[in-house]
This record gives sequence, C-alpha cells and structure tokens, in this order.
Amino acid sequence: MTVYLVGAGPGDPGLLTVRGAEVLAGADVVLHDRLASASLLDLAPAKAERIDVGKRPGGPVDQEAINALLVEHGSAGRQVVRLKGGDPYVFGRGGEEALALLDAGVPFEVVPGVSAALAAPAYAGVPLTHRGLSTSFTVLTGHREHGADRPTDWEALGRAGGTIVVLMGVAHRTDFVPRLMAGGLAPDTPVLAVRWGTRPDQRSLRTTLVALPDADLEPPVTIVIGRVAGLDLSWFERLPLFGRRVVVTRAGHQAGELSARLRSAGADVVEVPTIAIGPPGDGGLAVADAVDRLTSYDWVVFTSANAVEWFLDYLRDGRDFGAARIAVIGPGTAVALERRCLVPDLVPTRFVAESLLESFPAPAGAGSSVLIPRAATARDVLPDGLRDRGFTVDVVEAYRTVPVTPTPDLLAEAAAADAIAFTSASSVTNWVTAAGAGAMPPVVACIGPITADAVRAAGVGVTTTAKESTLDGLVAALVELLGPLR
Repeated sequence: MTVYLVGAGPGDPGLLTVRGAEVLAGADVVLHDRLASASLLDLAPAKAERIDVGKRPGGPVDQEAINALLVEHGSAGRQVVRLKGGDPYVFGRGGEEALALLDAGVPFEVVPGVSAALAAPAYAGVPLTHRGLSTSFTVLTGHREHGADRPTDWEALGRAGGTIVVLMGVAHRTDFVPRLMAGGLAPDTPVLAVRWGTRPDQRSLRTTLVALPDADLEPPVTIVIGRVAGLDLSWFERLPLFGRRVVVTRAGHQAGELSARLRSAGADVVEVPTIAIGPPGDGGLAVADAVDRLTSYDWVVFTSANAVEWFLDYLRDGRDFGAARIAVIGPGTAVALERRCLVPDLVPTRFVAESLLESFPAPAGAGSSVLIPRAATARDVLPDGLRDRGFTVDVVEAYRTVPVTPTPDLLAEAAAADAIAFTSASSVTNWVTAAGAGAMPPVVACIGPITADAVRAAGVGVTTTAKESTLDGLVAALVELLGPLR
C-alpha cells in the first residue's frame, strides 16, 4: 500500500483536488492537521481510522512522531492519507515526511494542494500578477528562522519589485516591514491581509506597508504586499450569504445537496442530521409484493425522492411499470425519477399533497387503482383524498425515518448559527426531541407549509417559508431574509 501526502487546500473544501478525493475514499488511516477542513474527513470511509496530529501555535512541534506514525501505518500495508492544510510542499513540512518514508522504504505519493499563498488573495480579490503592476511574486515565511541555510534578505526583496506574499508573518511584521522599506519599497505600498482565506469567516484588511505593523491582525493571515494589493476584484465576500452560519438538518446522505447550495451562496454550513433513512420495518416484503403486481395499477404516486430511491431498487428497470402512469409531488422527486431514466406524467403546480389531488385526473373506471410507496409515517391526506374520488389505493412502506441524536458539540455549534433550515416535518420533530424547542437559532426557515406547520406545532415561530418548496427555494428565502454578513 501507499502513503499519500495530500494537500487539503487552505479551507474551502471545494478546493481539494480530484486526486485528493480519490485517495481519501480508499483510506484506511487519515492523519490530519488542524487546518484541513473537517468536512473532508467525511470523504474517507466510515471505518477509516482518523488521527488528529494537529500542531498548535506555541505548542510542541513533534514532527518526528508524525513521521513515525506514517512509517508505522504505511509499513503495515494500510492506505494512509496525510491530510495537510494548503500544499504539502509549501511550508507544510511535507518534504520531511517524504524523506522519512523514503528512508524507511515505504512507498509514497504527493498530491499537491492549493496553497493559501495563491488562494487567499484570489478569494479576497487580488491577483498576484497583473499586467502593468506585477510580473512576478515571491512566497516566503515571516518567521525569523524556518530551517533556512541563511536569513531572508528583506532589503533585497524591497529592491526586487513584484508581489511579496508572506505566510505566518503576523508576529514578525515589525521586523520585516522596516527592512522592506530600507530596501526601497515605498511606505504607501498597498497591502492586503487575509485571515482564514477561502473560509466563510474570511476577513480582509487593506492597508499600507507603513501602517501594517499597527494593523489589528490575528493569525492565520496571508499578507500580500505590492501594487496588486491596491486592486479590489472582490467576489467571495460579496456572495449573498457570505459569513452566515446555517444549520442543515437533512439526513446525512442527503445533507450534501442543500449544503452545497448554501456554500455556493457563501454560507458556513453546520450539518446536524436529526434523521436517518432506513429500510422498511418488514424488510421490504410489502414493497416486493407491490412490485409483483405493479402492472395492475393505473398510477404510482411518489411523494419524496426517498420513496423513489427505495422503491425503484426493487425493480429491474422502467419496463416493470407497464402501462402505469407516474405522479410525483415536487421537482426534487421528479429529478430523482429522471436519474433512473423515468419521466413523471403528473407534477402539480404546488408541491403539496393537496395540489396533487386538485390536478389528479378522475378514475378511468371502476377499479382504478393507485399505489403509493412512502415512509412508514406520513400524512394520509393523499390516500384518503384519492379514495374519496373513487380510486382503490394501496399504501406500502418503502422506507422509514429513524431519529438520530446529535452530539453535544454539534448542538453547541448549531446554537451559535444564524439560521436553521428544515426540509421535513420529521426533522423538526427529531430536532426538538434532541435539542429542545429553545435551542433554535434566531432564524427558522422551512421548505414548505407542512414543515412550517410542524415547527409551529412544536411551539416555535417560523421566520420564513420557501415560496417554492424546493432546495433552491429554501436557499432563496434565506438569501432574501439574511443577506451577507458585513
């Protein structure tokens, strides 16, 4: 097996490379540091051993112990991922780890990552090179000593021109700033300082070289010095939910869809699943029986994407439907069908059972039948309404929702959020059971009226409900209400 030295990027999990995701997916052991995005650890198999080897500022740096762990697990035939913030070979001590593996005869591969030196300025709106302003850039550490064979010649950098990018330089700016000016760099040279670059809590400060020593800065900060720092091509901090923290309560395997939309809008997402999706209580016997009789039904109605996924797993392919037509509630359910190469015959204008009943055609004749595969517990509005109209209706349990108890740490993190997003009534019920109605963030957003009713039934006010009961509609409602954190 192989040890992979993987650059995780500076914070935004979307900056992990495809190769990095591939090796994480096959990892037996992941050694991660404190700068690697925690969500990236979810890309490793659940059974993978996760070892936190993060180094804290001011604390002991035991690189030898990390090297020994890499050699130990790599020699044991495990697939090991050393997940490092930024790039392994840019002030990441990846070279030392590679040397230790080479000396021990352990195969290794380096998976480059996006360095904060490149990403933080880009996310803050500053290119490192720009025609007419800079044709080169230098990346260096602000530490007085970093194992170099000779001290940094800051005066020469001041004379050289181009862009200067300083990592780990907050504590030593009073040392290097006078030396840059002594080398000829003008006191009014523009400076950009970016803290936690590429993350939703990114903060940018623009100043000048002479004012940099007195600027209010706390590490980790990427400092950009040069004429390009006078440009402001900001985009990240202008995203509609930049800096806002939103709790997502969807089931773990589904949270990614909503989380991705919120992150694209700039939000910091806290995933706190309150439900999990599991097999039906009878092990699928009722579904299997319904599938055997599927061609006898006139309609099959799906009320959720989960119903589509669980029910269709019992089919060979779409031909098993025979002449039965398909109805769905909502575009999300329709998309789940389309992923299985099926197109619904009926989608209501409003994404609730009542709207589907309004648009449902009359029975074709005596004995017209409808099959509804759904969750173990669900509203009976739809089956009762169809029966009232003359249909024979069979309801089968295709899956069930199981409560999940969030950890105290997750609940504490969620309590500090700006908003919580609910996508189902069951997630509301389970949240209240686990955290209590009083633990809601100040903004409560619901995907639709049924979910909103569940929130009110728990004695909590609903701040906003999506105009369109879709994930995009839910994000739009949060954008309209919250906007970016300025």
